[in-house]
Amino acid sequence: MTSARDITLAVNPPRAAFLDFPLGYTVGKPHAPGLQRRILVEALSSFETMTAPGSMKELPFRWSGGEEWKAKAFAGGDDRTPRHDAPQYQDEADRRLAEEEGSRSCPVCRS
Repeated sequence: MTSARDITLAVNPPRAAFLDFPLGYTVGKPHAPGLQRRILVEALSSFETMTAPGSMKELPFRWSGGEEWKAKAFAGGDDRTPRHDAPQYQDEADRRLAEEEGSRSCPVCRS
């Protein structure tokens, strides 16, 4: 998966799913698990149909209604949440679920 079309085309991976979102948000907006799941399912499904080496599918999701976010992104600055070595949870319920179910708590892996 990628949010950097030009870089991905230059690297020429076997297959890629492109999401036109800001860098660092390749699987969706924070605190939007439904959207994140739809993006992941769409990306993984696209790998089943891309047969030509170097294929790139543009996923049909949009960060916002307009393109204003791109001007801010290209202007510089990084307003993403800092990275941590320890697990970080969106809320207490997420923490409990992760601790109780371990790897089974992954919403994408559930059937």
